[in-house]
Amino acid sequence: MIQRIYDTKISKLLKQFPIVCLLGPRQSGKTTAAKLYANNSKHKLLYLDMESPSDVRKMGDAEFFLEQHSDYLVIIDEIQFQPALFPLLRHLVDEKRKAGRFLILGSASPELMKNASESLAGRVFYIDTNPFNITELPNKNLTLAKHWFRGGFPDAWLAKSDALWLNWMDGFSRTFIERDLNQMFGVSFSPQLMYKLWRMLAYQQGGIWNAQSFSKGLEVSPTTINRYIDYLVGAFMIRKLQPFYINTRKRLLKTPKIYFRDSGLLHYLLDIHNAKDLLYHPIIGYSWEGYVIEQICQMLHPRIQPYYYKTHDGSEMDLVLVKGLNPIACIEIKYALSPTVSRGMRESMKDLNCKKNYFIVPSNTDTYLLEPGLKVCNLKDFIEKELPKLIK
Repeated sequence: MIQRIYDTKISKLLKQFPIVCLLGPRQSGKTTAAKLYANNSKHKLLYLDMESPSDVRKMGDAEFFLEQHSDYLVIIDEIQFQPALFPLLRHLVDEKRKAGRFLILGSASPELMKNASESLAGRVFYIDTNPFNITELPNKNLTLAKHWFRGGFPDAWLAKSDALWLNWMDGFSRTFIERDLNQMFGVSFSPQLMYKLWRMLAYQQGGIWNAQSFSKGLEVSPTTINRYIDYLVGAFMIRKLQPFYINTRKRLLKTPKIYFRDSGLLHYLLDIHNAKDLLYHPIIGYSWEGYVIEQICQMLHPRIQPYYYKTHDGSEMDLVLVKGLNPIACIEIKYALSPTVSRGMRESMKDLNCKKNYFIVPSNTDTYLLEPGLKVCNLKDFIEKELPKLIK
């Protein structure tokens, strides 16, 4: 059993909030975390799965049923399939306000779940339950390469061979596209169109988002494409990395970049079937960039927001960490062992006026100072040693 970062948070937050919600993509480990907590808990517990017909039938009169278990910690899995529960939970919590009444699990962003964000405001604490982060995995020589190639979904990471990993990805992607998306958001997607969109997005990993170019390739309107992207973002499959604006006379790009959040899914869509093939694929630089950005973003404090920076004259920074309105770290991500500072990077550091700047490289080399204010470090060292200093 791999210890998850958020395991200890669940117990602490249930002592403070009436509702705790575990949010993350399908198959990321939410149910395992909830059941592990239940096995170690002294509470009276009730587990309900909103994908189980028998559990859904129990909730035929949900208010009456839940009131009969007001002294239980009620765990409700895949709650996005029953959005009508959100106003009811608010009512039940307001009628009997105490900590630890509900532990709910969801695979869709509250902003896209009807009634969720408004109904539970002030009553719920959200915990992000991402696939495995590199810091959660065994500290072995090949861990980084395997994690980068396979991604962090537990069953994908734990597969005994790359062939079994590929089988799991086949099943996951087909089920997600053909069934889960439609059920989660209550809309009708075209599976064929969605699959084509995924493949196109994979080849544009780390690119500036342009709905018009995708709409031409798929022969649908930009509005439809943007709607599909919003749902993929809401299902935690895609990350939109927003640009950072500063007061400058330079012309800045003001369109988000698009990344697949799980590197394993990206590689599957690109027909990269093993880590060796990845090393020779033209996507390798953008794959490494997206992987590093996702691993860092998973570990950010809520008051620190991630952006990228780019001007029309060529100045660019892959990742800018911002606290309030102030950039606190500039990060350039390079698939290279001996990175050099480009003119564009130099200009970006000057524009952003960051005192702490980093190169993140794929080796296990110790952190070293390349020049004043600019360090070179590996990913795990950055997350475990450098990032905590930035958060303080």
